[in-house]
Amino acid sequence: MPATPSTARAINDRLALRLLQQEGPLTAGQLKQQTGLSRPTVADLVDRLTAAGLITVVGESGEQRRGPNARLYGIVADRAHLAALDVRTEGVFVLVSDLVGRVLAEASAPIGGDTGTGPAVEQAVSAVESAAKEAGAGRLHTVGIGAPGLIDPATGDLRDSAGLPAWHRSLAAALQDRLPGARVTLENETNLAALAEQREGAARDRSTFVLLWLGHGVGAAVVLDGTLRRGASGGTGEIGFLPVPGTRALPSATDCDGGFHSLTGAAAVTALAAECGRPVSGPADGPGAALAVRAAVAEVAGESMAVRAPAAGESLPAEASPARRFLHTLADRVAVGAASVVAVLDPGCVVLGGEVGHAGGAVLAGLVEDRLRRMSPLPTEVRASGLGGGAVLRGALLTARDRAQDELFAPHGR
Repeated sequence: MPATPSTARAINDRLALRLLQQEGPLTAGQLKQQTGLSRPTVADLVDRLTAAGLITVVGESGEQRRGPNARLYGIVADRAHLAALDVRTEGVFVLVSDLVGRVLAEASAPIGGDTGTGPAVEQAVSAVESAAKEAGAGRLHTVGIGAPGLIDPATGDLRDSAGLPAWHRSLAAALQDRLPGARVTLENETNLAALAEQREGAARDRSTFVLLWLGHGVGAAVVLDGTLRRGASGGTGEIGFLPVPGTRALPSATDCDGGFHSLTGAAAVTALAAECGRPVSGPADGPGAALAVRAAVAEVAGESMAVRAPAAGESLPAEASPARRFLHTLADRVAVGAASVVAVLDPGCVVLGGEVGHAGGAVLAGLVEDRLRRMSPLPTEVRASGLGGGAVLRGALLTARDRAQDELFAPHGR
């Protein structure tokens, strides 16, 4: 059926707003060129969006001729303020931005493992309120939270998971209570990291890929044909529970020890570094793993011998340095889990994310890709994260911005 005039106007308005969000300020002439709409139609939508308080004149283009088409129109950035949270076992990181995603303030709240649920939640909420005040935000429109664990697809709540602090499950409700009118959304941290890599990082040219998160814990996010897949219970990508060779036991429904996590989680990586004679600094179950990988990559980069995976049946030469032995063994472990994902999904691309994946960079990615080439008939490119540990926070912000704009750019009320 043909669109009604009001429907056509709504479609045109959203198209123009999305262009302004993606491209930045544009003149009416540029909007006409990029939308294919007529000059009168563009003039009407510019007037309509300006009257609605969604766009405003932010400057002038470099055109010689002055007039309406030389004015640069941009989204009214302070129409809404957003917050993004990266919730970790040891604390929370927060940033506050305007509607176009410009970061205005940042904060963090370290939370000790022996902190009670009430005090821990209060520390986290206070960090959000402090960042919002610093940003000059009278109120927050949307809050995006990234947290480890399973998100119940029916309720949107974080499910009770062994090994995760109890305050994680109370945080979203507390923020909703303390931030009247704010829209609080919760998403698995690895899923958010994948969205950020897809939009701004290593997977910008891929509509299908898998993000393998290597950090304090281990997880995966699956993007197929441009869509993030969560699964029937929200558990797609819980690869830490994947049974793999090389562990002492099998994982259980409540404990991923014995699964892929036992080979590639932060504690396992730092233990491997020590076994290979590599120095380890920082917490063994945290930043120490990334520091060990980054130091090994830097040392290997200065060696003359090429960094490559041994051929089938071949071992590293006896004279191989501890750094090289550490990276090759780590690549062996990562490839075991990656090969299982590739065999089931055939994603064509695996991104190594998280602090460890980012620290390993192109060196670790290349070693894992060499091993996958020998283990699987399915061609798979392996890339290092372009965003590292900051991908979760960036993904939370992008999600908050999208949801705020979906509401503010909707045609109702115009």
